[in-house]
Order: sequence, then structure tokens, then C-alpha cells
Amino acid sequence: MTVGVGGSTAEQEWARLSNLSDKAPSISNGEFKFRMQRAVTLMQRQGLRGIYLNAGTNLYYFTGLKWSASERMVGALLLDSGELLYIAPQFERDSLRDFMQIEAPFHGWHEHENPAERVAALLAERGIETGKLAMDESAAFFLFDGLRRACPQIEWVNGSCISARCRMIKSEAELALMQTAKTMTLEVQKSAARILREGITTTEVTTFIHEAHKRVGAPGGSSFCIVLFGLATSFPHGVKEPQRLKRNDWVLIDTGCLLHGYNSDITRTYCFGEPSERQRQMWQVEKDAQAAAFAAAQLGQPCEAADAAAREVLQAHGLGPDYQVPGLPHRTGHGCGLDIHEWPYLVKGDRTPLAPGMVFSNEPMLVLPGEFGVRLEDHFYMTASGPRWFTTPSHSVDDPFGYQLDATH
Repeated sequence: MTVGVGGSTAEQEWARLSNLSDKAPSISNGEFKFRMQRAVTLMQRQGLRGIYLNAGTNLYYFTGLKWSASERMVGALLLDSGELLYIAPQFERDSLRDFMQIEAPFHGWHEHENPAERVAALLAERGIETGKLAMDESAAFFLFDGLRRACPQIEWVNGSCISARCRMIKSEAELALMQTAKTMTLEVQKSAARILREGITTTEVTTFIHEAHKRVGAPGGSSFCIVLFGLATSFPHGVKEPQRLKRNDWVLIDTGCLLHGYNSDITRTYCFGEPSERQRQMWQVEKDAQAAAFAAAQLGQPCEAADAAAREVLQAHGLGPDYQVPGLPHRTGHGCGLDIHEWPYLVKGDRTPLAPGMVFSNEPMLVLPGEFGVRLEDHFYMTASGPRWFTTPSHSVDDPFGYQLDATH
């Protein structure tokens, strides 16, 4: 199969795509409340008096409040008693209340005041002046520094002991959102392959993909997009200059979108024309490594087992070892959810036991310096019976999207 030749125009593909986003509902308030209760239970077990949740994905995960982090403190205290307290600039009160999913008291601070002292006062009013509190691990240092100065008798610990333990196990609602988001992106990947033509630039393809994501139901378009041709495919996250597609160029497209905050992230690699024997061989090695990682991801096994399995395949073909190139220079996969990279990771040293509800990318990229790169990336999630793909992995280098396979059924 020659990808792109005799294909569609961007306008034809945009018209073909339809909104798929209504297939998965947003997270319910009941689930947000369940998450907070789980966090409270974990805090009580660990002897923590509370956790500070900063604007961003942790605040949203537990409370449903979507707010972007900035130089101003906007967040919430979730205490071991179950009490929830929002903290934000006073002038944001009405806006913050409009964004609230879970109602709770608002405690404002004015621009000339130190918000960390406001937090300290709230804690003191509740008899919390000593002991341990968890700090959102994603919060900026200035927030942590302000809180430890304002609460000198409090021992602050890394909040991932709460957030990671909750967030790494996805609910059925989360899995449904991620399934839909990934289905959306796979359709965009197929359309992107169909618009390829000699002379098209990576910038043009990126623009197409951004709009295509909107057409399938991602309001913000692409959350990210990496489009690479030729030698540039050997740079895992791209190069600064755009490329123009030539006949028989190697193509790598890595993109995703957000659906109610949850990420998709899919990569396809193929040839615009006829692949060389070297490309065919390395493409198949990559596919075999991806399959080996998936097969090794069994319940109770450590996350690192999947990474080790992928590297065994590569080393059997003279690649590596470890992180050496030609070979795989990074981890085999990452957790994914509200953050595109989150706990746990398919990498040596991560001994977290694989459990139902965990979600991972599977992308043991081959980097062949001075030649090309091959990244096939699909995500899977752990079920009670083992791993399950969200999207069907790439079929073959000649039929990367399984069109010929579909035609035979």
C-alpha cells in the first residue's frame, strides 16, 4: 500500500469526520465525592491531617473544579475529617463558584495579603498546627515555600502518596472517556495519512490534524501534535524546522486530544511510498517489541517487566542494550489520564504491581541515528483478566491502519 497517493484533500477528510465525543459522559459529582472519600481514607491510614490541592489536574480530579495554575494561589484544602475548603483570590470568588462542581466554603485573600498565612489560619482554627500535611506534588515551589514558612510546625510531605495512589487506578467512567478520546485520535490519524501528498509540509499536516480533532469532538483541537518526515523521525520529539514531504519519505505522526480533561496519545510510523528493506525490518522489530511489552503486562507483575520484555526483543536484533542507540533511548511506556504522563511507568525500577484500572502507553521507540525512527504507540488498560488495548495496533508497514485486513472480513 502506498500511503497518501491518490488520497483525499483536507477538506474532503474534514467533511468525512463526525463528532464522536458524545459517546462518553463527563465524570459525575458522585464520583468526585467518592474520590475525596478515598483520599480521606488514605490520609487517615498514613497519619496525614490533610492535603493541599493546587489548581490543575489534582484539584480537578478530586473536586471537579477546573482552574489553571498561575502566580496566585488557587486551590483547596481537603482535611482528614473530610472537610473541603477552597482558597483563592477574593476577586475570583464569583468565577470560582461558577466553576465549582462540589460546593464547599470559599476563603478569599486580597492582593496585598499572604495567602499562605490564610491557609495557616484556617488550619489553626481547626486545631491543626502540628503534624503532617501533604502538598500537591505538581505545585510550584513558591507555594510550598510559602506554606512551610507560614506553618513552621507542620511537616509537609509529597502529596503523590495520596494523588498517585488514587489516580493510577481508573474508574469505568474514566476508561470510557479515554476509550472515546483514543478512538477519536485514531480516526484523525487515518485521515492524516490520506491527505499526504508530495510537497506537503509538516506544518500543513499539523494544521489539518488540529482541525480534524475539532471535527471528531475535541473542542480545543489537538492537545499536541508531532509530525516528522525523513531523517527527522529519528528525533523522538522532533526538530525545530518544518520538513516537506518527498516520495518514499518515512513518516512519523504522534498526536492526541483531550475529552473532559482525559488524554489520548497515538503514534503511527509508515512510508509515503515504498519502504526500504531496512525500514521494513526495523518496523517489524518495533511491532514485535510493542507486542512483547503488552504480553508481559500481567496482573501482579511489576511495571518494569513490560519494559524488560520490549528490550529483550530489541537486543535479540542487535539493538541497544539498555538505552543505547540504535535502540530504545527512553522508557517503554507511561501512565496516562488527566495528565498525559502520569504514574506509574513502564520502566526499569518501577516495581509497582500491575493492577486492574491502570492505563499505559506502549511505545518502545526505535531510534536509528542518521537514518530514521520508528514509534508505534497505542495504549492499553489492565482488566481483571489482563491487558486490553484501547486501539488496535498498527497492522503492517504496508497496511498501517489495517485497511487490507478489513477488506478481507
